[in-house]
Amino acid sequence: MINSNMKKVLIASRNPVKINATKKAFEEVFTDRFEFEGVSADSLVSDQPMSNDETLKGATNRLQNIQHLEADYFVSIEGGVDLLDNNYEAFAWIVISDKNKISKAKTATFPLPIKISNLIKEGYELGDADDIVFKRSNSKQKNGAVGILTDNLINRTDYYSHAIILALIPFTNTKLY
Repeated sequence: MINSNMKKVLIASRNPVKINATKKAFEEVFTDRFEFEGVSADSLVSDQPMSNDETLKGATNRLQNIQHLEADYFVSIEGGVDLLDNNYEAFAWIVISDKNKISKAKTATFPLPIKISNLIKEGYELGDADDIVFKRSNSKQKNGAVGILTDNLINRTDYYSHAIILALIPFTNTKLY
């Protein structure tokens, strides 16, 4: 049975953390009912974006690569790192569209340990560096660096969902945007 009141949200990733963060944010912001689907989308940037600009470009590219599909909203999340005082900090960009407007928001940034920064400088992706330093596997599909470093006081789902809520502001305050 198809519910005509159900709205569709496409997430430009199959990563369960990104899908769950989007679901959590949309369910907190809207009273509408949604179905959520993750689809693979190429960022067309480095596997590990190394600057604010490259990370935002990756999020924007992922969004553009799924906008030909049918949905009410399109969400893209791209994590990246940038150097601050010779040490990397991590963050993510969120880009959301409803085909009429686009909105962007950025997560908070946080400093990465020197061991992880050094591995990134050697060419490792952040998730792989986390796995090496913390002796884990597949961190980026789980709690990620933010969860590991905050002892899950801030898990990766919440970390993304807060920024998704911020990116949704123009869609919930349409008279102002």
